[in-house]
Amino acid sequence: MPAMKNSATISDVARAAKTGKTSVSRYLNGEQHRLSDALRLRIEQAIRGLNYRPNQMARGLKRGRTRLIGVIIADITNPYSIEILGGIESTCREHGYTLLVCNANNETELEAHYLKLLYSYQVEGIIINAVGIREFSFGQHPHPTIPTVLIDRKITGQALDMVGLDNHQATQLCVQHLLHQGFQALLFLSEPVACVNTRRERQHVFHTLLQKHPDIAAESRQIALTAPSGELDALINTFQHRYKKSPCAIVSANGAIALHIARALKRLSLVPGKDIGLLSFDELPWADLVSPGITTLQQPTTLIGQAALERLILRIQGSADAPADKLFPGRLNFRGSTQISN
Repeated sequence: MPAMKNSATISDVARAAKTGKTSVSRYLNGEQHRLSDALRLRIEQAIRGLNYRPNQMARGLKRGRTRLIGVIIADITNPYSIEILGGIESTCREHGYTLLVCNANNETELEAHYLKLLYSYQVEGIIINAVGIREFSFGQHPHPTIPTVLIDRKITGQALDMVGLDNHQATQLCVQHLLHQGFQALLFLSEPVACVNTRRERQHVFHTLLQKHPDIAAESRQIALTAPSGELDALINTFQHRYKKSPCAIVSANGAIALHIARALKRLSLVPGKDIGLLSFDELPWADLVSPGITTLQQPTTLIGQAALERLILRIQGSADAPADKLFPGRLNFRGSTQISN
């Protein structure tokens, strides 16, 4: 056996195993059934003895395949994003792909940078959860040959597959629950809607449904997560005092703003479920820890991530079906924050 080198090559392995590079390549490419038991054993021993590590990128490029999937996430600190990534990653492993994850940190410029970077790595497909500040236009980087699937948010002017929550069903479930619980004044709170279709759809359905209930007060407001805390406090305080004779409830458009609302209620000495109702889209890690518990609309995040990757693989394999939306229903987790106290 030759002495170990700092960086062994496939030729070194072939010499050590007393065979040709073609046989070693077959071994590395999963064609071991084409080799004799004795030859497989010699190659295995040579690889171990030389500490040989194949250059997967070079091998992939030579075959025209990198087995790389790129993912751009708007905000990786969001529990929703983490759960989505879990579904994507597990499905990647099942299909033999490696995941490259990029966190856009809610910055459009960073999202554009990562998109260029993923193209340079010659990924076989891309999954994008578009930035919430404003959605990125693919017009600057036309790569029609790279399959792309969107999660949760659409991109204006782009006909692409999208996987996410059925916002109409989910919002209807929330509104019906609050009406059934006896709330008579509802406030829909969201981050700035801008071009983010999920926020826009939930707000639109909220008002459309409540138009059928003229006896119910329905308002919506937008507030940035970076806004001074006093701004949110004043907004909630004004709403509650305007309808102080009616049971009031707040609907949070997502988990990120729900945390800010919960902190504002604490500053205002308002107890959810006692002084005011609170319901949030997205299951919150702390929802059942805050007394009396926060009612949430839970998204099947793992399934969404898995479905996005499976759809992307179909595109990589050449599917020419028309781009379509795959929507999953939400589930209501009823807790004390929407239980009106007697």
